[in-house]
Amino acid sequence: MARSETDLATQGYTFSELMVAAAAREIADGELVFVGMRLPMLAFLVARRTHAPGAVGLFENGVLRENPATELLYTMGDPPNLRGATQCGSMLDVMGLLQQGRVDVGFLGAAEVDRFGNLNTTWGHRNKEMQRLPGSGGAGDIACLARRTVVLLAHDRARLCDRVGHITSPGFGTGEGWRRAQGLPAASGPSAIITTLCVLRFGHDGEAHVASVHPGVSVEEVLANTGWTLRVADELIETSPPSHEELRVMRELDPNHFWTR
Repeated sequence: MARSETDLATQGYTFSELMVAAAAREIADGELVFVGMRLPMLAFLVARRTHAPGAVGLFENGVLRENPATELLYTMGDPPNLRGATQCGSMLDVMGLLQQGRVDVGFLGAAEVDRFGNLNTTWGHRNKEMQRLPGSGGAGDIACLARRTVVLLAHDRARLCDRVGHITSPGFGTGEGWRRAQGLPAASGPSAIITTLCVLRFGHDGEAHVASVHPGVSVEEVLANTGWTLRVADELIETSPPSHEELRVMRELDPNHFWTR
């Protein structure tokens, strides 16, 4: 059985802090990163302050930062993200970098994700009714054109489904060869799904599998909370907890745990 947030706190971190640390590790030094909202904003700052000082952040509102903001961001349009930015342009400017194939990694969220990494942010059930969700924004462009994408979401059987009800942002479609057949860059697509229980990665056939489970989480719990028969890596590992330095940076930037409570 997975540990509660209280149990994790006694070990020195929360589920959200674990997800931020795992997301930060997906960023390599020198990469151009489409940051996104919520936890990825903090993950980018952690990566810059720890192992990836040369990473450059792109924001959908047209901001480009070679030096990250020194204050916690609540939205990408916050004054600390504009002050000292390398560029304050337009959405077209940053989307142009995607079209040029220059964006290394983009972070995305979703209401649903399926076994091939396709995302739905358009339609979902709320209070037993089908409701219109916020939609794509720039997520469809990022999913199509970034060299790889990383998805973050809560692990729930209804949200990790066999097939999404609507493909807002494509992953590997129906499997191997699908992206090439659609005219998308072959060397692109989702590379990881980071959830509150585990980290999923993708095989050559485009299907997700469990690569690591978070400390205190069993494989059985992950499988029980997934809406398809999920594969498990032959060499399954435990997700590395946040390091002392990663936690120090998170808590310096977010002392009131706005993003990581």
